[in-house]
Amino acid sequence: MYVSMKGMLERANKGKYAVMAINCFNLETAKAVIQAAQELRAPIIIDLLQEHLKEHLGSHLLTKPIIQMAIESSVEVAINLDHGQDIGFVKRCLQDGFSSVMMDASAYPIEENIKITRNMVEFAQTYNASVEAEIGNIGAARNIMTSDNMYTDPELAIVFVKKTGVDALAISYGSSHGNYPDGFVPSFRFDILEKIKRETNIPLVLHGGSGCGEENIRKSIELGINKINVGSDFMKAQVMDIQHHLDMEPTINYFDLIHSTVDAGKEAVKYYIELSKSTGKSL
Repeated sequence: MYVSMKGMLERANKGKYAVMAINCFNLETAKAVIQAAQELRAPIIIDLLQEHLKEHLGSHLLTKPIIQMAIESSVEVAINLDHGQDIGFVKRCLQDGFSSVMMDASAYPIEENIKITRNMVEFAQTYNASVEAEIGNIGAARNIMTSDNMYTDPELAIVFVKKTGVDALAISYGSSHGNYPDGFVPSFRFDILEKIKRETNIPLVLHGGSGCGEENIRKSIELGINKINVGSDFMKAQVMDIQHHLDMEPTINYFDLIHSTVDAGKEAVKYYIELSKSTGKSL
């Protein structure tokens, strides 16, 4: 069934678990995510990154087929625009049928971020869609976080939530986007997460969930994370599957090669669903 993130994240907040949001960019990746969720009876969020949409097929071509996949699914599926930074593009995605969007104005000064986000929350209500926003700077794993100014300021986050009315808030407390160096596990500032959750009690979001380590994720959920974004580990599993098949059978048919990635991606998603404690939580 096709839904917005709002209801599933509210239940996750009350039930102290997280819903997985997996970065997809085509029908095959969306298929893997939905099949994994169905097998574990878990609610699921398909994240479509603004950058991927602009570089690949575009929202108007990709959204409707995935919406149909969601409608036909036996579990709750939300489609969320990930890191929407272009205001016009975010609005167009809502018009194209997205049930949720992330309005990422975190690069702006706090007052401008509040203004842009509040306006998008009001606009999204017309479409009965939920809105996620961000405070802080998640950064990229290739530039491992070392600067304190990249972390979310809890006091600003509390004000932001009160003034914008967002449905979910992504915060920066130690994770980064992309692949970490082998063997590296980031250190998390759980005090930041704990304070924001205590003062706002809204669904909080962990971006850059790939490679964070099981203990960091478990403690994050315990302290109030209700949505976990994973992209790199999902895609890495599919790349490794392609490499394996090409090593075993260099002349493999392209259809068979791509088809095999669905199962590889599905297993990666199931691992994170079980870690997030969302197994069996779909309506």
